[in-house]
Amino acid sequence: MRLFILGLGYSVRHFVRRFGGSFSHVAGTVRDPAKRDDLAGIEVHAFSGERPARATAEQVRNADVLLVSIPPGPAGDPAIAAFGDVLAAGRRKIVYLSTIGVYGDHGGGWVDETTPPQSTLDRARIRVAAEQAWMDIAHGDAAILRLAGIYGPGRNALATLRAGTARRIIKPGQVFNRIHVDDIASAIMAAIHHGNGGTWNICDDEPSPPQDVIAYAAELMGIAPPPEEDFATAEMSAMARSFYASSARVSNAKLKHELGVTLVHPTYRHGLDALWRADEGR
Repeated sequence: MRLFILGLGYSVRHFVRRFGGSFSHVAGTVRDPAKRDDLAGIEVHAFSGERPARATAEQVRNADVLLVSIPPGPAGDPAIAAFGDVLAAGRRKIVYLSTIGVYGDHGGGWVDETTPPQSTLDRARIRVAAEQAWMDIAHGDAAILRLAGIYGPGRNALATLRAGTARRIIKPGQVFNRIHVDDIASAIMAAIHHGNGGTWNICDDEPSPPQDVIAYAAELMGIAPPPEEDFATAEMSAMARSFYASSARVSNAKLKHELGVTLVHPTYRHGLDALWRADEGR
């Protein structure tokens, strides 16, 4: 199988490190290949949303699996705009990485894949439109993976505590969902091998208040956690504050039952324990 990746972001690079050997050829796009020296074993192509080079379009045309992690913009999905003609020809497995942010605020209640997206944020509505556009391109056979908050090596509460940037923002009733990159990689591979398209939530078993994650990481490190800050008065960017506008507990039952994924890190504690054993935050 030939794999082509639109957008070689953090979680996708981790997927390639784990499963790249399963493919006969792996290629993907970044905005500026000259600035990337961490992509050994991947044939890299430049793509910034403009008209792609012919060689890049040929990679899309010849791919057996297309893995998409480029986010959409106000004008729509840049990859569909650039490669629409190529995508319309032939059939390939398409896996599109989306976000659980599309569900919006449910006051901490449980949601699953049957819950209609209701976010009031423009970026979430644009994301829902992009999901549908990829499903249309794939004639209903795309795998839409809605990812929770991503963490893993170099990107976790242990690392932010060590860097001195961790904060304990307290908003009563607020919970977030998370997912370790190991489990994202397993979900992507399961979706590739799944016979049909569909939508799956990719998250762990335990939606939790964000301050609990920081406190647990601090306990592992044997240090005092940062002081609590009231959300109402905390200094935050508009983007950071917008994430607190939604609180929901997202179910992963369909991920387990339909894709057959067994989570390696079913809670943030499992994930942080593994990262600590791997010397993260030391």
